[in-house]
Amino acid sequence: MRTGLHRRRPSLRAALAGAFATVALGGAALLSTSAAPAGAAEQWPDPQGEKPVSETIPVSGTYDGEMQRFHGEGDLGGGDQDEGQDPLFELEDGAVLKNVVLGKPAADGVHCMGSCTLENVWWEDVGEDAASFKGSSSSARYTVIGGGARKAEDKVFQFNGAGSLKVSGFQISDFGKLVRSCGNCSTQHKRSITVEDVDITAPGKAVAGVNANYGDTATLRDIRIHGDAGKKIKPCVRYQGNDSGDEPDEIGSGPDGKTCRYSESDISYD
Repeated sequence: MRTGLHRRRPSLRAALAGAFATVALGGAALLSTSAAPAGAAEQWPDPQGEKPVSETIPVSGTYDGEMQRFHGEGDLGGGDQDEGQDPLFELEDGAVLKNVVLGKPAADGVHCMGSCTLENVWWEDVGEDAASFKGSSSSARYTVIGGGARKAEDKVFQFNGAGSLKVSGFQISDFGKLVRSCGNCSTQHKRSITVEDVDITAPGKAVAGVNANYGDTATLRDIRIHGDAGKKIKPCVRYQGNDSGDEPDEIGSGPDGKTCRYSESDISYD
C-alpha cells in the first residue's frame, strides 16, 4: 500500500486485480497477493490448471485462457535468450488474448502480427521476450491491459513493427527493459509508446527505450518504481537506431519533451 507522498488514485492494475479476484473457477480465487517490497502491492494469479504447448497456438478473434498456465514443451521448451524462437501464441491482426498465465518455459511468449489486445496476461518467467509486436501498418494499435511479468533478463515487450503501443495497469519485477523499440531491425519505423499506471519493482534497467532518430516517442504517466530509492531504473532511454543489425548507441536519457515525454512528477520512487 502506498502512503504519504506516494498516495494516488486507485490504479487500473489494482482495479483489475480486485475485479478478477472476485471471479472463480471451481471455487478457487484467480488472484493471490505475494510478498513484495514496501510500497508495492503485487497481485499475481493463482493458475487454474496446466496446459503444455508443443506447437504455437494461432489466435484470431478472442482467446480466453480461463487463467490456465500455458508452458512450452518439445520444440517450444526453450526459455533462454536465443533469438528466433517460436512463440506460444501468435495473434492475427485484431486478435485478443486474455486471462492467460505463461509459465516456464515460455519460449518467445506472444507474437502480435498486427493490432492486438493482451488483457490480464501474466508471464511468470520471461524467456526471450514476453511479447513482440510485429504489425507493418502505421495504423496498428497494440494494447496491454493489466497483467504482469517477472524475470525478464532483457526485454519484456519488443516493439519491432510499426504503429503505437499502450501498456496500462501492468506490473513488472526483475527485468531489463519494460518496452524497447527495436534498435537494429532491418526495416525500421516510427513508433509511439505510452506507459501509464504501472508498478515496477527493482531490479531493473529502464522503463522504455526508443530511437530518437526515427521519430519514436515514449509517453510516461503515473509510473511507480519500488525498491529503487537510488533511482537506478531509468524511465526513458534514447538511442540512435539503425537498420544494419549493429548494436545501437545510447545517446541520452530523461525527459526532453520530444522523444521522452514525461515530467519528474510522473515518476515516483520508493
